[in-house]
Amino acid sequence: MSAQSSELLILQTLLDAPMASDGSPGVVSGVALARTLGISRVAIWQHLEKLREQGFTVESLHARGYRLAARPATLHATLIDAYRHPGQEAPRIHVLDTVDSTNDEASRRLAAGQPAPFAVLARRQENGRGRFGRVWHSATDGNLYASFAFKPQVEPARMQTFTLWMGVNICALVASFCRTAPGIKWPNDLLLDGRKAGGMLTEARMDADRIHDLVFGLGLNLAPPPGGWPSGLTPVATSLAEHTGRPVDANKFAAALIGRVFDAYAAFLDGSYRKKFANLWNGYDLLRGRSITLVQGNRTFSGVATGIDDEGSLLLRLADGHTDRFRAGEVTIAKK
Repeated sequence: MSAQSSELLILQTLLDAPMASDGSPGVVSGVALARTLGISRVAIWQHLEKLREQGFTVESLHARGYRLAARPATLHATLIDAYRHPGQEAPRIHVLDTVDSTNDEASRRLAAGQPAPFAVLARRQENGRGRFGRVWHSATDGNLYASFAFKPQVEPARMQTFTLWMGVNICALVASFCRTAPGIKWPNDLLLDGRKAGGMLTEARMDADRIHDLVFGLGLNLAPPPGGWPSGLTPVATSLAEHTGRPVDANKFAAALIGRVFDAYAAFLDGSYRKKFANLWNGYDLLRGRSITLVQGNRTFSGVATGIDDEGSLLLRLADGHTDRFRAGEVTIAKK
């Protein structure tokens, strides 16, 4: 067993230790740790020192053992790995302090030959972006910036509903993790009570008949910026913590997100997602039955959204009763 694997198992054991009756972190004996890992007590101590160097506070209690008194509050690769479900495949996770864009970083790593799949997460973005090249407000604390890299080697036509499928999976995760009710504004915005909490961006490198590199990016507001939202964003932006009234553990959420995204990708690739997609989309679709305006370039269309078709196009019933399909566009929901 590698040193990194031993440290991860020790951390998982400390995290899983039953809480004491007074609410303090649970204690794990050094003897039990040594027996579980099949290594000496001295080796256990050495691994605990490595965890301390990574920002974990591990207390030694005389004649009792060890307990995890504090853990990093910001994104931390080892802590994310420790929160992952033991049965899940463990793709490589890169956690960076600062990056221009997690999508750009993932694309660079793919171009350099890094095996996929893998994930890139950052504590801060300097050039985050959304659709149409728009800037994504990237505060140092409170946001989750994540990109997932794949090499699907499939025909481009198969990927038309990919972002939508990922979106409903993220909504399902947020709903279960935060006990709240998110929704999707077609094609890639995650909203809570009409305010934007997240956005998705899928980018691909392809030739005429194959997608070679695929990067799925997510920006999600876990908490408001320390100084509050910029004045222009206050009416339209929100975060999971603001909406639920509870802080969100960034590392625990990131671990759940990584598992959900990679599982959703596997289901998309093998086609099994088709059995679930329509029901999931209908459950999180914020536009169905709503009066909206859709802008494509210098053209504007108004009508009532009636859902999506099998290719993920938005269905819009116009004033004359005719229904048009739209592959792209900027949507505004009419105020009630």
